[in-house]
Amino acid sequence: MPQSLEQQTALITGASRGVGAATALQLAMAGCRVAINYHQSADHAETVASQCREAGVEAILVPGDVAEDAACRRMVAQTLETFGALDILVNNAGTTRFIDFPDLEAVQDEDWDRILAVNLKGPFQMARAAREALADGEGGVIVNTASIAGIVGAGSSIPYCASKAAVINLTLSLARTLGPEIRVNAVAPGFIEGDWLQQGLGEAYESVRSAKAAGTVLGKVATPDDIASGILAMIQSTHTTGHILPLDGGDTLGPRIISGLK
Repeated sequence: MPQSLEQQTALITGASRGVGAATALQLAMAGCRVAINYHQSADHAETVASQCREAGVEAILVPGDVAEDAACRRMVAQTLETFGALDILVNNAGTTRFIDFPDLEAVQDEDWDRILAVNLKGPFQMARAAREALADGEGGVIVNTASIAGIVGAGSSIPYCASKAAVINLTLSLARTLGPEIRVNAVAPGFIEGDWLQQGLGEAYESVRSAKAAGTVLGKVATPDDIASGILAMIQSTHTTGHILPLDGGDTLGPRIISGLK
């Protein structure tokens, strides 16, 4: 049977909007208390917290930049101080800079530093900070948000793709290291509708979205709720660890086969 989330406690990073917000709300609707991390968007985070409270659970805000180890430890401590336990960690916070792949000269040291600090060091530091608390319960779980960019090497920028490939490897390493007390899995989304890609792609958003949808087996791109559902599946699958779940509508499969022909 799927793991019950009633009276569990979850900490979700990057939860003020998009996938993180959808995940917090789905966890809340399943009866889970939630700690909502944000770095800059306090108003958005408070809106998410209010929606979670309307679902009948406790919700708190835990501000902080996951690139800073002290902030990660502070977020976990605040969650434990409020709820007394931590059962679920969702490492969703992420960043990028949209850089055309052929323009290697446009990639600056600060791009590597910031993208790796948030996307890779952040999940590691959060896992390290939460390790003891997650192991204290009946079986803690970590879910990292990777990307198919880390599988296929295509996405918003080369540093972003590299960071997500590293998150996939980190997931495997942590699963081996933290088991059996803590399970560690990841989801690997493809194109996701929403503000993040709209801002990054600008006027090209609709054309890229349509092309991505047409290229998937399911004929559509994901919503934040689609990805959140995958994260909950990884949380509730109690005999799964070290698994990377693509959530790309079949994008990485290639074109559909119709009547034996592509």
